[in-house]
Amino acid sequence: MRIVDRAAFPRDKLCGDTINPGTLGMLRRLGVAEEIERRGLPVGGMVLTGERGVTIEGCYPVGVSGRAMVRRDLDWLLLRQAVAAGCQFEPGAPVQRVVVADESGRRKVTGVAVGGGGRARTIAARVVIAADGRRSAIAFGLGVARHPARPRRWAVGAYFADFAPLMGVVPAVSASFGEMHVRRNCYIGVARIPDGLTNVCLVKPSRPADPDLRDPAALLLRELAHDPVLRDRVAAARLVNAPVVLGPLAVDVTAPLLDGLLLAGDAAGFIDPMTGDGLRFAVRGGELAAEAALDALANGWSGVHARSGRWWRRRAASRRRRWAAASRRRPFARSSRTPATARSR
Repeated sequence: MRIVDRAAFPRDKLCGDTINPGTLGMLRRLGVAEEIERRGLPVGGMVLTGERGVTIEGCYPVGVSGRAMVRRDLDWLLLRQAVAAGCQFEPGAPVQRVVVADESGRRKVTGVAVGGGGRARTIAARVVIAADGRRSAIAFGLGVARHPARPRRWAVGAYFADFAPLMGVVPAVSASFGEMHVRRNCYIGVARIPDGLTNVCLVKPSRPADPDLRDPAALLLRELAHDPVLRDRVAAARLVNAPVVLGPLAVDVTAPLLDGLLLAGDAAGFIDPMTGDGLRFAVRGGELAAEAALDALANGWSGVHARSGRWWRRRAASRRRRWAAASRRRPFARSSRTPATARSR
């Protein structure tokens, strides 16, 4: 098996930097979680706040936890695990498109065109797994991916030093809680990560020409400074990197039923980051793609796409419908008029 990627690893990637218990359980079952559990910061649950004083604390059951780990380190760890298992890795090799041939009147993917600077070479393959992200050259090149009209959200993420911990919810363990702060015009995710840093990610409706996006640092600091829950915590903090901007976030994909091709990860459709399930879908989607590839190599392509798509349809359809309905009604949730604290253990 050969892995090709446009980037050289380790590389940075905008992410919430948390691995929820479901994802961690999958990685543990696959035998690649030991180093993640050792190096990652334990996460004991999530805290959700609304605009008007509502705070909901969700604690994971006793003995269950997630991990907070910089995505750069997580991806590099997983890539090294793949190489150790026998994969060949070729960095700095951007995939331009798939190579499609007609065999007995049926279109089939037979490889990929790789390269940049106007030059490309072909890598032949019996199975191509497109895991090239939400900007997938393969999915967009085939015309099966699009940015929907709604929602159109952009993310701005950065790391802070000396970002004060969340207090007053569960003082003994609050430093190991993930946070989601939902506001009328945006939501803000906060996660403490190793080495004393804090990941802060703002997601808001926007357009490519929005002047706010021209100065993402000012935008992020302004939103934090105006937020009643976060302003005191960021007062003494300092940015340690230039904020990263990503958008529009939502991507809808209609899986192409081409023999020789499977989609995985964000290339198969982007999950709104507020759910915290992006990595879980990516890991499970990669596992399903591997199983489907082995099935196709052993038995041919008849029925492979239908079988590999069952889990995604069953697990993702209801979640996508709920998000679509919420987006049509209002871009973001509104908190209750009555301040309250709810705790679930």
